[in-house]
Amino acid sequence: REYTKEDTKEAIRIWNHIVEEGNAFPQMDCLTESTGEEFFLGQSYTGIAVDVDSGEIAGLYILHPNHVGRCGHICNASYAVKTTYRGQKIGEQLVRHCLHQARQMGFRILQLNAVVKENHAARKLYEKLGFVTIGTIPEGFQKKDGTYSDIVLYYFPLQNEPTAET
Repeated sequence: REYTKEDTKEAIRIWNHIVEEGNAFPQMDCLTESTGEEFFLGQSYTGIAVDVDSGEIAGLYILHPNHVGRCGHICNASYAVKTTYRGQKIGEQLVRHCLHQARQMGFRILQLNAVVKENHAARKLYEKLGFVTIGTIPEGFQKKDGTYSDIVLYYFPLQNEPTAET
């Protein structure tokens, strides 16, 4: 479902946990309640995954243009799954919902700019869904410990619908 202001505190907790882990998101600064609300409302779309049994937020994604003008048909997204829900296909549900939402908004391509090479679970999911590797940027990501890791770029043509087989 779409993000509402009532989701802010939990969305910030989930987002900041990934920022603090320091191995997936490029941000170094955590969101506050005021910057978080502005951040999530400022996206083209912020999607929320809710556990139907508990009502707890299990994850979220942000979707926004990756470029402007003549490249404005390209969007970008980031996905965050609460630690206790990882491995339960929440990420896949978020990505599939995001692809649908991006199509509905008129985007033609989803580009992922900085998938850390060691983020095997995310990379496996993107490749399963049909994302295409564009290339690798050596040492494009600085990890929390100060070392560098390669980042992999992906794109997904939104005319393609991911299937259960892929």
